[in-house]
Amino acid sequence: MHILISNDDGYLATGLCILAESLAKFAEISVVAPDKNRSAASNSLTLEMPLRAQKSENGFIRVDGTPTDCVHLAITGLLDNEPDMVFAGINHGSNLGDDVLYSGTVAAATEGRFLGLPAVAISLASNDPQHFETAAEVATTLLQKIVQNPLPKDTLLNVNVPDIAVSELKGYQSTRLGQRHKAEPVVKSFDPRGRDIYWVGPPGSEQDAGPGTDFFAIKNGYVSVTPLQLDLTRYDRMNEIENWLIQGDMA
Repeated sequence: MHILISNDDGYLATGLCILAESLAKFAEISVVAPDKNRSAASNSLTLEMPLRAQKSENGFIRVDGTPTDCVHLAITGLLDNEPDMVFAGINHGSNLGDDVLYSGTVAAATEGRFLGLPAVAISLASNDPQHFETAAEVATTLLQKIVQNPLPKDTLLNVNVPDIAVSELKGYQSTRLGQRHKAEPVVKSFDPRGRDIYWVGPPGSEQDAGPGTDFFAIKNGYVSVTPLQLDLTRYDRMNEIENWLIQGDMA
């Protein structure tokens, strides 16, 4: 098996290095990652300028673009041999609930799925992550399960791991995405010339975080495994919208 590994924290990030070291024991790996931190880059592609890919001293390929750029390049021509699946991570911080809409790590896995490969995004759920070895153990466990019982090509897993020792893990849970409260307000400040500048505020606190959600699993010491779908169509509302469209004069 040939695994493509990427992230959004950059090619020198601790989580990426540990994930690559762990998965290399079980498969051929190729690491293609951003040349700097690109957290919250979401699914953006660089279209208005060329991308440069360079091999680094640690053997990883660094790209001056987004996580999505990295995976897209790797699968569509950068690598000599196309990978069989994509692992993204280990992200420095959680990707729970609404976070998946912004996360570059989840986006890297999503791009792999877009291009026809099963993909896994794995994150260590802490603002100051310490137990990367726990997330690496989870990654290798999931890889072995995938080898024994392959995932369908339309499968994308969002995995969050509690920042605790492996021995303290309660187990694994299949979860749904929870939801956060509205994001905190922007933080206004001033640059040295007295001009207004703004920092995006922190994400909102947990709102929908009960049993069955990814938030609840993490809070209770379980690895959260959430299957994601890329089709955003709200099928249960299609008839309602159809009726709405035909009511009144649409001319």
